[in-house]
Amino acid sequence: MIKGVIVTNLKVIDTFGGDVMHVMKESSIGYSRFGEAYFSKVNKGVIKAWKRHKEMTLNIVVPVGKIKFILFDDREVSNIQFQEVVISRNKYCRLTIPPMVWVGFQGSSNSDSMLLNIANRVHDPSEIDRLDIDKINYDWSVDL
Repeated sequence: MIKGVIVTNLKVIDTFGGDVMHVMKESSIGYSRFGEAYFSKVNKGVIKAWKRHKEMTLNIVVPVGKIKFILFDDREVSNIQFQEVVISRNKYCRLTIPPMVWVGFQGSSNSDSMLLNIANRVHDPSEIDRLDIDKINYDWSVDL
């Protein structure tokens, strides 16, 4: 729905002793280059909002738990929109978020969750914009 946002279904391969969960290849849609990868723990029910990157493209998967992502696009004032994407083991996919799209997320499982971000550039605090949660009008208690 939001221009530049890509949701890519991913494979989970059941194997004896534990599953293999694909994330990204150099040939994957959404891959532009490798900058860094990191895990982020999201506690049950906690909302982390809002931030946007001016230059970084995010490629996010959730290998543990369940996280609700809310994207907010205000790049074109006449076409402001929200997009919700829920990622979990049962809805395993990669969420690609282009620069200049606001993102917030909430731990939505019965326990803590974990996300992996594969970014196209190394983290640089000067290219991030942040807003307090109440600065973008979104009701976190409902689904879109």
